[in-house]
Amino acid sequence: MNILVINSGSSSIKYQLFKMPSPQPICTGLVERIGLANSVITHKSNVGGEEKSTKLIMDIEDHEKGMLEVGRLLMEPEIGVIQNPDEIEVVGHRVVHGGESFSKTTVITPEVKAEIKKLFPLAPLHNPGHYLGIDVAERIFAKATQVAVFDTAFHQTMPEKAFRYAIPNAFYTNYGIRVYGFHGTSHKYVNQEAVRYLGKPNAKIITIHLGNGCSMAAVDGGTCIDTSMGMTPLAGLIMGTRSGDIDPSVIFYLRTQFGYEVEQIDNLLNKQSGMYGLTGYNDLRDVRKMLQDGDPFAKLAYEMYAYRIKKYIGSYAAALNGLDAIVFTAGVGENDTLARELVCKDMDFLGLSLDQEKNISAASGIREINTADSRTKILVVPTNEELEIAIQCKELLDQETSNLP
Repeated sequence: MNILVINSGSSSIKYQLFKMPSPQPICTGLVERIGLANSVITHKSNVGGEEKSTKLIMDIEDHEKGMLEVGRLLMEPEIGVIQNPDEIEVVGHRVVHGGESFSKTTVITPEVKAEIKKLFPLAPLHNPGHYLGIDVAERIFAKATQVAVFDTAFHQTMPEKAFRYAIPNAFYTNYGIRVYGFHGTSHKYVNQEAVRYLGKPNAKIITIHLGNGCSMAAVDGGTCIDTSMGMTPLAGLIMGTRSGDIDPSVIFYLRTQFGYEVEQIDNLLNKQSGMYGLTGYNDLRDVRKMLQDGDPFAKLAYEMYAYRIKKYIGSYAAALNGLDAIVFTAGVGENDTLARELVCKDMDFLGLSLDQEKNISAASGIREINTADSRTKILVVPTNEELEIAIQCKELLDQETSNLP
């Protein structure tokens, strides 16, 4: 089954083509700077066991032009992996926000598209781009089944006591104001990989997704019972440019005392805060260099970053009533040895004992970085959201086929 996975953003299209059930993509690519001069397409394909790379710079005025270029590259004689668009059987779309309407992977129908459009206000930076990607893919890959995989779906198992806010009930019942959570596809994938590694289906696991965006989830026997992001991705951990948890009164204080407009405050908390606000850099690799040069702001930023994660580990261990493993994943979680060290430091009470040599090892794949006598496993599990989307698409289509009379 040829499954094309698409992550369509406001000015970009990420894509991977899988020939399922193989977990290795036969093609990957990224279209950047859509709508700007000198857009960039980076395309890699595996042809006859040989990897071939192409980089193009051109003006791509909209997503349709970008998707047309993707289709052309997929069929390019020298680097192509298909001969015509009809060979794509399924297009799997990442959709950030599914609200309460979608708790599982869903075949896209006109009704589903209409619901995704209704959710634009909950994810104004993401859902419009996803919607546009679906619209264009329906025209270019006309014979394919279009499928939506929602970032929020994995967290829809949270109990009401976890997802409700302590505000008047009408704000939930009338406007859907509640915790939704994000990075669900990643949390689900790494939890499954950790469970398989541990050989314990009912494991109590805390998954820690650390990238430019950061979130955590408490997972009990494969079921998410809590997560750190909220109605939007702003809540929870300290992130690249997002503040994470903050006293809501700060917003009122900025407005009444200093005259900040709502848009300015939104921009401040989402794009100018987090590690960027503390150090001037949102990438922890740059902050790490500052730290090595003795910068006190970088030291404080790392300490705050780790401290917030530690607090969530403690609260989630309580919510789970036990803990078998914590899992680090995503760009920072998989690669930043110092962040992992600071998070695991002085956590003996929860049975976390980090092995320094294993932590700094350049080993790849799923690995333990805890000491042999650690009561709680400390795992590094590489995430693969695109593969998880392809897997979910295949499972959905297989299930629908098996239900046919």
